[in-house]
Amino acid sequence: MNKETLETLLIDYIDGRLTRKERFQVEQELVKNPEAFKLYEQLKEVIHAMDQSPKLEPSAILASSFSKQLQDEIAANKKTNVFFMQPAFYRVAAAVALLVIGGGMGYWISKYQRQQEQLAVIQKQMEETKLMMMSMLENEQSASQRVLGATVALKLDKTDQDIINALRTALNEDPNTNVRLAALDALNKFNKEPYVRSLLISSLSSQKDPNVQIALIRILVEMKAQGAVKELQRITTDDEMLKEVKDEAHAGLLKLS
Repeated sequence: MNKETLETLLIDYIDGRLTRKERFQVEQELVKNPEAFKLYEQLKEVIHAMDQSPKLEPSAILASSFSKQLQDEIAANKKTNVFFMQPAFYRVAAAVALLVIGGGMGYWISKYQRQQEQLAVIQKQMEETKLMMMSMLENEQSASQRVLGATVALKLDKTDQDIINALRTALNEDPNTNVRLAALDALNKFNKEPYVRSLLISSLSSQKDPNVQIALIRILVEMKAQGAVKELQRITTDDEMLKEVKDEAHAGLLKLS
């Protein structure tokens, strides 16, 4: 997928304008392509910032002058049915553009300056928390420390790909059931992120512990994760699967249908 197409799809994904098939396509791309995920995070931040910024409009006098100049240009060119913009028109258009751009730049520069110290403090705290969490999750000698590491992640308000990948490893590979469940709880907090959503869906096929399977199925159903339907169907027909897990999968299919 080329970058231009990906950017368009990501913007529509963030704005909620994609079909179910297109959303699934985007989520699969985000799971397998770290650069796509990074682009998604950048676009999301930009769109959020734009949504939060105040609406900037030209004054009523300038807008009226702009409209009148436009009508005059149209009238002057009606006979030839060709619309040529005169230099005066360009000057008015440029004035409007400069007003909007200048106001926007002033707002963003001011906002940037106000937030620098706050951002530095927050980033430092997050990095320290992240290092502590990673250290706990990698403690092979203590399952309780790994559980605590996942619990630390659960308390975070914001995450990044390193944290998500560490929790994914814990969920899919840790030998201790409690660690897996704690990692699942932490990931579930961020299930609105497409990367996390796809990660949870794909994790179901690798789980062997019935406790984790049941907990994960319930989360996927609560998420209304249609991408999990195929795996849920497989579980219901698996003769080696515990009855409790098959029953949970069957109930999930009914809720997702």
